[in-house]
Amino acid sequence: MELVFSKWVFVFSLCRWLIFSVAVAVEGVHGGSKVRGVNLGGWLVIEGWIKPSLFDGIPNGDMLDGTQVQFKSVTLQKYVSADNGGGMDISVDRDDASSWETFTLWRVSELEFQFRTTQGQFLTCYGNGCSVSATAKSASSTETFQIERNNNGKVHIKIKSGTYLQATMDNQLTADYPGTPGWDDNAATFEMTIVANNLHGDYQLANGYGHNKAKQVLEKHRNTFLNVGDFEFLYRHGINTVRIPVGWWIAYDPDPPAPFIGGTLEALDNAFSWAEDYSIKCIIDLHAAPGSQNGMEHSASRDGTTGWPTSSDYISQTLHVIDFLASRYAKHPAFLGIELLNEPSAAEVPLDTLVSYYKQGYEVVRKYSPSAYVIICQRIGSADPLELYQADIGSHNLVVDLHYYNLFDTFFVNLSAIDNIQFIYKSREAQLQALNGANGPLVFIGEWVNEWNLTSGSQSEYQDFGRAQLEVYNAASFGWAYWTLKNDRKHWDFEWNIRNNYLRLSSSEKRVFNSLRWLLLASICFYQCQILELVENWI
Repeated sequence: MELVFSKWVFVFSLCRWLIFSVAVAVEGVHGGSKVRGVNLGGWLVIEGWIKPSLFDGIPNGDMLDGTQVQFKSVTLQKYVSADNGGGMDISVDRDDASSWETFTLWRVSELEFQFRTTQGQFLTCYGNGCSVSATAKSASSTETFQIERNNNGKVHIKIKSGTYLQATMDNQLTADYPGTPGWDDNAATFEMTIVANNLHGDYQLANGYGHNKAKQVLEKHRNTFLNVGDFEFLYRHGINTVRIPVGWWIAYDPDPPAPFIGGTLEALDNAFSWAEDYSIKCIIDLHAAPGSQNGMEHSASRDGTTGWPTSSDYISQTLHVIDFLASRYAKHPAFLGIELLNEPSAAEVPLDTLVSYYKQGYEVVRKYSPSAYVIICQRIGSADPLELYQADIGSHNLVVDLHYYNLFDTFFVNLSAIDNIQFIYKSREAQLQALNGANGPLVFIGEWVNEWNLTSGSQSEYQDFGRAQLEVYNAASFGWAYWTLKNDRKHWDFEWNIRNNYLRLSSSEKRVFNSLRWLLLASICFYQCQILELVENWI
């Protein structure tokens, strides 16, 4: 009897392990128990660094929305300044330039701009003879200035009426220069320095080209950047999921608010159809929320500011977008889940605001699907993903998305190839083990890349780095998704990595191994039960 009892304990334990393993599998994915995914970045949400040529035809392309500029009077040799960052008259009295002397552009047209100070006010001038001040809380015609440029970095600035601004001898900026200035040293001529031109997203592209030209550029891009052949490639290499970034304006297709361009909804429909043809699942990722959740180009920020958490209207609008997407795709055979928001900023988005939104977003998705995966992204910056595990956001098929890059932090700047690989094994693996065992949401490495800060890594070193990441990230309970499918920077390009053998997935072997493993364990469980039955009958 003791022998029989011991064997029953063994069988029970084995079968329990099998049941538990199947239970934590991601429902519906093809080719394995977890997500093995690739992001379709740079397609329906523009990121200029992925395909810089999209911006090549914009006139005055170095003066897009969000560009930061400084002006220096050629006669006074002083910088134009918004003292205290704004709120008073503009002066021209600074020997050196810093934040008060830096203005952010809002582009109105190829030659017309509005200037925003560090405190958020706009430069304004009511008409001829005015003194320019930084006191406007919003921008319209009296906050709009025209810039004339020559080829030597010099500019003239004039108001709507055509009167030019000048730097007066008492260090004021006034709209009263007589006549038309030349390019010699005169009070209406300034040296313009472009301090930063870092934003190249949907807002910059659409507003830079203007609606008609932007529509042509984006239609061509959306129709050619990806096609059904890319899904066939992904399927052949063992990819079972795509994470598809979209912008909030997709819910207003085909005529979204200016300056955004319609057409992303049709493209997303195409992606779902192509995915279904190849048994690939789709995660819709809200990459850009109204007002921007992180001030970056990939969230369609106009000028680098983060407005999303400051406005209940923005958050309500975002929930409407989630409702639209869930209602449209919840019953589609290729649908796997929705990511409620990509990369909210830890510095700008308070945790309580984010958790409240995530809870509401979870309930919105559940209106249309009891089983779709609801994915919540950790805050980027100084934030612990455990904060989301402690938030009680949802009870079923909830996933926390982590983005793992050995980049974007000074910690990684001087690491060697071995150092980078050891960081994956020591730090990333430990965090994944802790989160997998946290008795909460599933874990998803929603973005990672086979790239680092090394400038001279060999192919074998890249292969080792990629292998280390795959070994560790395969342990994530929900799975992973590479960033991104296509990219002008080759190591960020999934297709290039696969075709050039920099990244080895070993997909077919892994699928065969998984199938054999389950078959073997099930057989063991079955036959052990048969043996025990015979023993019991004999006793």
